Amino acid sequence: MFDIVHINLEERISMPGGTQRSTTPRDLTADPDAWPYATVVGHPQARVVQALARALGERLKAQGLSLRQAAALTGVNRQSIVNLLSGISWPDVVTVSLLEDGLGVALWPGAVSPASAEC
Repeated sequence: MFDIVHINLEERISMPGGTQRSTTPRDLTADPDAWPYATVVGHPQARVVQALARALGERLKAQGLSLRQAAALTGVNRQSIVNLLSGISWPDVVTVSLLEDGLGVALWPGAVSPASAEC
């Protein structure tokens, strides 16, 4: 039915995602304690997650929302929101889209409206 494919470590590292996700976005900054305002050098994907975390934190503050309220509005687990805000996870497309739709705001850097509104 399916052939088992064995991938060595070198191939796995070079694949998108690979082992790169074993390091958190926060740990790719010059000063992890300054997340999400620390400098990220040499890792554009971590900068994207950092921008998402900043935008989400600012939106929650502007709307006066608690993490539980944000979870209820968006359908995203509260711990997933905490992990994104803290820079300890690489959020997936579904999570970002649910957050944008539930909060009614674009979080993706450079976007002017939630991505699902553009589809």
